[in-house]
Amino acid sequence: MPNHLARCATLAFVLATGAALPAHAADTPCPALMQHNFPRLQDEKPQNLCQYAGKVVVVVNTASYCGFTGQYKGLEALYDRYKNQGLVVLGFPANNFGSQEPGNNAQIAEFCENTFGVRFPMLAKTSVAGPDANPLYKALAARTGQRPEWNFHKYVIGRDGQTVTSHASAVNPQDRAFVADIERQLAQR
Repeated sequence: MPNHLARCATLAFVLATGAALPAHAADTPCPALMQHNFPRLQDEKPQNLCQYAGKVVVVVNTASYCGFTGQYKGLEALYDRYKNQGLVVLGFPANNFGSQEPGNNAQIAEFCENTFGVRFPMLAKTSVAGPDANPLYKALAARTGQRPEWNFHKYVIGRDGQTVTSHASAVNPQDRAFVADIERQLAQR
């Protein structure tokens, strides 16, 4: 019954917003962890995360003025390398740590595209820590027992929408163990 409700909710969202229904959405039930809507960074149009059901999803909180900001390049390379195998990277700009993301959505989008050529999906600026953390980040922290302690904390959500691993900010997107985690999840069907 919950899968039926998730499909109905997705259809209602599509009909209400005029968004396109992804081809796989009808075939892949949306896990509870992915049943969230967030505005897209570039134009603030609502994005239903259920469109990524059945994919391996890297969720990362980003900041434009952080010592780890160069990780955008590695995240984009990772996305480009594995997107055809079912990987998606979702960036969530946040100003929670060191006030290192002070800009508005338009400024952040311009920075990401012009400085690092970011093409992976970016969502609007949000909070990822504390009582104001967005519901996805609250769920990821509850699932893993680890919440972001700085910018560029990475979670990997498996294709099943249940398996979640957590990787600290200092873990580079090209780190062997991080890439191996993603490849393991991509191999799951």
